[in-house]
Formats: sequence, C-alpha cells, structure tokens
Amino acid sequence: MFPKLIEIGGLYLPTYGALVALGFLAGLESSKRLARRVGLDPENIINLAVYCALAGLVGAKLMMFIFDWEIYAKNPSELFSIETLQSAGVFQGGFLLALVVGVWLMKRYRLRVLFTMDCLAPGVAIGHAIGRLGCFAAGCCWGVRCDRAWGVTFTSVDAGRMTGVPLGVPLHPTQIYESAAEFVLFGFLYHLATRTPRPGTVIGLYLISYSAVRFFVELFRFHQQPLIGAFSNTQWISAALAVLGVALLAYPRYLAAQPVRRG
Repeated sequence: MFPKLIEIGGLYLPTYGALVALGFLAGLESSKRLARRVGLDPENIINLAVYCALAGLVGAKLMMFIFDWEIYAKNPSELFSIETLQSAGVFQGGFLLALVVGVWLMKRYRLRVLFTMDCLAPGVAIGHAIGRLGCFAAGCCWGVRCDRAWGVTFTSVDAGRMTGVPLGVPLHPTQIYESAAEFVLFGFLYHLATRTPRPGTVIGLYLISYSAVRFFVELFRFHQQPLIGAFSNTQWISAALAVLGVALLAYPRYLAAQPVRRG
C-alpha cells in the first residue's frame, strides 16, 4: 500500500515504524489517564510501559525465530538481514515476554498486579490497533486470496520487495480485521476500566476477547506455520491466553468466596 512515509534520496521513514510509534504513544497516554483516575502514579505507568515495550520487541523477535527456525537454520545469515531487522515479529511472543517483565516490575514497585494490569490493558489494545494499520501500510501479515468485494490488492513494488506480499492478487485485509476489532475492544475496555471493576476484570476480558479475534483472523491469514492437530501455533497460543484470561477473571472471585480465617 504505502510502505514509505517519507523518502529522501536513499533514506526513508517506514510508515509501519511511524504508526507503531504512534500506537505506543496513544497507548501510553491512555494508560496515564486511567492511572490518574484510579489513583496510580503515572510515573510508574510510564516506566512500566517503556520496559514492557522493549521486552515486547525482544519477545516478538524470539517468537518469530522459533516459528521460522527451519528457515534461519538453513540460512543463518538471514538472522542479520535487513528484512529480519525490519520485521516486527510475532505479537503474541512480544506480549508474553512483556507480561512477564511487567509482573516482575509491578512487584518491584509494590503495585497491585491485577489492578495495574487493568490500567494497562486498554492501552495495549489501542496501541495494537494502530500498529496493525502499520502492517496494512507495509503489506505484511497479509491474508489469503479473497474474491469478495472487500478484497484488497497490493500494487506497491516496495511492499512486495520488503515483505513478500503478493502483488496484483485480491487478499483478505486481515490487518484491517484485527485493527478494527482492537479499536472496538479499546473503547469497551477503557469505559469498563473507568468504572473500577473487580481487579483482573479488564485484563481478563482483554485476553479472552483478543484471543478470540486472533483465532478467527488466523483462518483468513496467509502463513507457513505447521499445523498442530487442527490449528496453527498462533491459534494454540490464542487458546492458552484465553484460558489465562478466564483464570484472571475467576481468581479474585475465588479469593472473595473464601471464608475469613480468624485466630
């Protein structure tokens, strides 16, 4: 579509990178606003967001290397290629490592983990929604052939060269499917978070809802992941994250139902 936002000579600003940066800033602003509303220190939220973003970048790359290990094993030089460096990696890998790092930092800052995660979840949704628009602009994460009226045909030679997206073929706009769902999810989660629900509710619903969206979108997305049973690696990870979301919803309710011990 439009992989290069600005180009001067041989240098250019990738549209994908610009939108990912915009998504991070939008998510950060959302989390800061929620932090002030619920009585959290915005400075702690900023620190969490920065460290989690860095962990996310590393985790996304690691998951990409794991998924495509056979390719990199046969061509080790690809690990250091421009295409690999520019690739965003696998979002779920980034999310998992960011989650681990985030929980560790919350405990270090002596923050209530579920309460703080509820504050961050809407920001993750809006950041990801904008980032997926970057995917669409770059041409990566494309869908399978689509003969419907809404099929999208990529024609940019730069997009084809940079991401490998097929040109001149109508494809499912899987990036837009996911982005639109994330924008809706952000609106719902942000509204819910302002009502200060039981801790764990917002992050739990985020994990369940996003996992359902990603599982569905994978049905229309082109990739070369081997199937494990009937599903791809990404779909299995989505299912696991949905189970985690259910557990996060249930855990506070389980604790509340326990009898108070006296003595």
